[in-house]
Amino acid sequence: MASITISDLSKTYPGAAAPSVTGISLDIRDGEFIVLVGPSGCGKSTLLRMVAGLEDISGGEVKIGDRVVNRVDPADRDIAMVFQNYALYPHMTVRENMAYGLKNRRTPKSEIEARVAEAARMLELGPYLDRKPRALSGGQRQRVAMGRAVVRQPSAFLFDEPLSNLDAKLRVTMRGEIRRLQKRLGTTSLYVTHDQLEAMTLADRLVVLNAGRIEQVGAPLDIYLRPASTFVASFIGAPAMNLLDAELDGARLRLGTSEIGLGHLPGAKGAVTLGIRAEDLVPSAIGLPFRTDFVEELGAQRLVHGHIDGQPLVLTLDPTAQIGSEMRLSVAAAKLHLFETSTGKRIATAARTGLAVSQTALTKPV
Repeated sequence: MASITISDLSKTYPGAAAPSVTGISLDIRDGEFIVLVGPSGCGKSTLLRMVAGLEDISGGEVKIGDRVVNRVDPADRDIAMVFQNYALYPHMTVRENMAYGLKNRRTPKSEIEARVAEAARMLELGPYLDRKPRALSGGQRQRVAMGRAVVRQPSAFLFDEPLSNLDAKLRVTMRGEIRRLQKRLGTTSLYVTHDQLEAMTLADRLVVLNAGRIEQVGAPLDIYLRPASTFVASFIGAPAMNLLDAELDGARLRLGTSEIGLGHLPGAKGAVTLGIRAEDLVPSAIGLPFRTDFVEELGAQRLVHGHIDGQPLVLTLDPTAQIGSEMRLSVAAAKLHLFETSTGKRIATAARTGLAVSQTALTKPV
């Protein structure tokens, strides 16, 4: 096992108008599970492939353990990679697929047999060792691909969207298997996905990427509770955070025909973006005027879609809650998020700006 250190890493493809990855620096601790998440084209797979040695590095440095690996062949980096398309040899059995890499490294036969048997036991592949990939389900094939990586006993695992080809129910099962396996082995892992739910449930730390740059790094819950920008706020969380145009005037935040009391913010005025999580909105006798458009029934909860003064908004309610065509909503001031309209960046906390929020924010018509 080993740490991975990425320093000012960049990648520009020939003829490209802009870099795919720009100035990425990241320290991955030994045994840590890091998830790279972001929309298609944000650079997450390119970053992973540079760590693996499958893409040339335009600038910066990658270290695995204490060794700089910029010019080290992929086979000599002591990493194992799991791909979304399994990459199994169709003419080989499960046993032969799992043992292939070890045979190429001239590992003794007795050790190969022991490692394959142990990996098969961990991944519940024992009954399938003599089958070929065409006789396996998608989930079983993905477990074989994981087993082939496990038997290598590498310094690090690299996962490139390994669950994207599986159905929704199987993805949930495989997420649990991957997390349990990583915790048991304690192997440093770098995992790529565009699925924010997958990212939240797997990661020790999330790395949110946007247009080839790191937007925010942190524990999943920290990022959910304190997104650094409107991009992160809208990407992390299901449903996405509500983002509304508002006007800040000292202790008051004006939202259409209503206002929310914030406490004290000396001299602060101007347009801001207000962020509110769907679960933080509560029906009340007074508050923001909400008009319902439609309801999504999800069993354990309801997603109520509507708008406030023409701005779309979603709230989460208990399935037994009464829903009217018109309602009033209140929100605790401590649950509000403020972002700069021009940059999308989070407005600084109380310690830096003097913002003092009460635990409840009364909303009333202006």
